[in-house]
Amino acid sequence: MIDERVVTKAIIECYTEKLLSCLEIDVAVCGAGPSGIVAAYYLAKKGLRTAIFERKLSIGGGMWGGGMMFNEIVIQDEGRVILDEMGIATRQYKKGYYVADSVECVSGLAYRAMKAGAKIFNLISVEDLVVRKEKVAGVVINWTAVEMASLHVDPLTIMSKCVVDATGHPLEVVRVLERKMNVRLNTPSGKVEGERSMWADIAEATTLENTKEAYPGLYVAGMSANATFGSYRMGPIFGGMLLSGKKVAELITKKIK
Repeated sequence: MIDERVVTKAIIECYTEKLLSCLEIDVAVCGAGPSGIVAAYYLAKKGLRTAIFERKLSIGGGMWGGGMMFNEIVIQDEGRVILDEMGIATRQYKKGYYVADSVECVSGLAYRAMKAGAKIFNLISVEDLVVRKEKVAGVVINWTAVEMASLHVDPLTIMSKCVVDATGHPLEVVRVLERKMNVRLNTPSGKVEGERSMWADIAEATTLENTKEAYPGLYVAGMSANATFGSYRMGPIFGGMLLSGKKVAELITKKIK
């Protein structure tokens, strides 16, 4: 016999317990795309309390759809090392080019990140940042449904030592900081440089180069890095995204520990 009251109580109590455990963490990752999930995996693996906040119902960002809904992605040699570590299958297409199933990639990355200790909260939007003494010190969250319905509902706060903007092309978190606080970012102009058009060869390299601290306490990874520092997009090749997630985790781990 199933008692619906027990089911409801179990969900509410366990979710509340999970959220309470993340009110004060080491790293808040904004966006559960490939770079965000990989970052969370390596951060959690190093013992840092890490949570991802994803505004959509699904996680995985643009990786689910592969290229134009052909759910395969391409990875180069360097990125393949990370998938090998995660136990995600790849197959060689040509020298230096490997193909992987996008659904297996997202599922595998998320599974490994959570098993390492990271928490993933979907359907939660990061609508603002906590800034203290010219340093980002947390995120301000609300239900995505509240945002979509334009309801006037006050948000809640998650305090963290570092924040990662892994929201991809929209660059949602950095833009909030720039708009609300009128701060100078660590970019050539002091502002968001903006994303350029497709050029995979350049974009893959600059994704890694641009993965860094954009403002004290606020890091950028994945496509957010190129959008912040003004480089190109790369399309359905994901090696740079995976490597960016690993790099930002290394930078933050070094800073915190």
